[in-house]
Amino acid sequence: MKKKLPIGILVSGSGSNLQSIIDHIESGRLDAVIKVVISNSPEAYALERCRRHDIPFVVINHIDHPLRDAFDQQMIEVLHSRGVELVVMAGFMRILTSRFLSSFPMRIMNIHPSLLPAFPGLHVQRKAVEYGVRFSGCTVHFADDGVDTGPIIVQSVVPVYDDDDEVSLAQRILKEEHKIFPHALQWYAEGRLEVKGRKVYLKEESSYGAKQAEF
Repeated sequence: MKKKLPIGILVSGSGSNLQSIIDHIESGRLDAVIKVVISNSPEAYALERCRRHDIPFVVINHIDHPLRDAFDQQMIEVLHSRGVELVVMAGFMRILTSRFLSSFPMRIMNIHPSLLPAFPGLHVQRKAVEYGVRFSGCTVHFADDGVDTGPIIVQSVVPVYDDDDEVSLAQRILKEEHKIFPHALQWYAEGRLEVKGRKVYLKEESSYGAKQAEF
């Protein structure tokens, strides 16, 4: 029996990437087990997805924790108590503190709806349309102490059409997010990701060495 990667997932909203991860696990395409989902919002629809699939979840409302360190410390305690190896940010709308990052060094994976390093932060689809780029996409990366600046694992490209607006572009990008995020998690579960400086390499399953991660 394959070892299952114990993951903890951080969410804030609808949880569509959470659903994609659940679907990949249940279909046997992702060798992981969700130990806990943590939401900073009690109203997040992602929690309904947890209920439907009998996945344990914890709500840590950021409103009740005005100090970011205290909020992050509570998340750390929950994740450690569940034996989480990899932390997955799936639409988590909070900036992590150095306390949290140092608790899971290069063990925090994030998905961002742009081709980093272009358009970090918020409202990135709107920024891409307004800037007039011809291509956009999404990026899976390891989190570091910057905003969307960590080593890039994999990216997927989508065209930007003349009649696109923020919503239509976001929908096209989201479909790609649902594809590449589970793939990146599976590579991690297989022990195939290696970080060297700013680059992430995808090790071959054979003994032929490593190559830069592609999708």
